[in-house]
Amino acid sequence: MADVTGRWALITGASRGVGYQTAIFMAKQGCNLILHSRDRAHTKKVEEEVKALGVEAYCVQAELANHEEVVAMLDEIEGKGTAVDIIFNNAAVQIAYRTDYWNTPISDFEMSFRINFISIATICHRLIPKMIERGFGRVINTTSGIKNEPEQAGYAASKAALDKFTKDLASRLEGTNVMINITDPGWCRTDLGGPQAPSAVESVIPGIAVGAFVDDQKSGRFFHAQPFAGMTLEEAIAKAEKMEANPYII
Repeated sequence: MADVTGRWALITGASRGVGYQTAIFMAKQGCNLILHSRDRAHTKKVEEEVKALGVEAYCVQAELANHEEVVAMLDEIEGKGTAVDIIFNNAAVQIAYRTDYWNTPISDFEMSFRINFISIATICHRLIPKMIERGFGRVINTTSGIKNEPEQAGYAASKAALDKFTKDLASRLEGTNVMINITDPGWCRTDLGGPQAPSAVESVIPGIAVGAFVDDQKSGRFFHAQPFAGMTLEEAIAKAEKMEANPYII
């Protein structure tokens, strides 16, 4: 089990939903946090909450659809001298449900890819090489289980691109003590999932974060959060490390 005490984690979309749950959970494990949202005011509350748990934290902002803002956010983190050890690429956008999917506008794909894929690739390319240099890193990219729904083509395609990107990077990290894996929170009652979703957002713990704690040097796993619901962190890690680590089994 990797010890995250005193390490720094960047959580995108930390102000609510799955990102908020992740932030509180990681703070309880002693992890310092960089809390991202589109506006620093959105993460002020969670910043206060995690600091009350005894960890360090600060807020950053970026509209993930804007590449320049993503770069500026990374420049700010670097300028503060923060060594980012863990990344939770949680933030995403689900543009629309297009009943007339044959006429899905190109803008659905453009916005989905900017936020759900390109911003994540930018973050990974900037921060993972520094993790390799330091000899420790954990990256958890959030995917989606949506399939056979062309009504959500832009969202689904951007997540498929993220899956491919993650699995390809996994092939280059063996022996570095930097691990990259994929997680899926499941269909939860969040702003994105909607009120009709079957799972409470709290059910993502500890599964959504287990990729930060596995310590067997294997990348490319798919950790669906819901099968870990109700487990202790130790139980979740034991289950996760028994899972197949073939990057092209998902």
